[in-house]
Amino acid sequence: VFQFIVKHECHFINGTEKVRFLHRHFYNRQEFVTFDSDVGRFEGFTFLGEKWAQFWNSDPKIMENQRTAVDWLCRHNYPIVTPFSVERR
Repeated sequence: VFQFIVKHECHFINGTEKVRFLHRHFYNRQEFVTFDSDVGRFEGFTFLGEKWAQFWNSDPKIMENQRTAVDWLCRHNYPIVTPFSVERR
């Protein structure tokens, strides 16, 4: 059985002051390409992942979308997530 998974993660440090966004791709339980908002670009971990990262990094529309995801995805959804994550500790 082959499995392809894409994960989007928002890591909140000190509320919304420091937010890290990760966009990760897995195939057969192996991560092959990821976008890290702290790095600001895609990074490949396999031969195919390097090719995908190279293609995505060269597209300005994709890069603008990924770089702004911290605001439109993470910070936008923080009030929704807060009652289930922060206030339960």
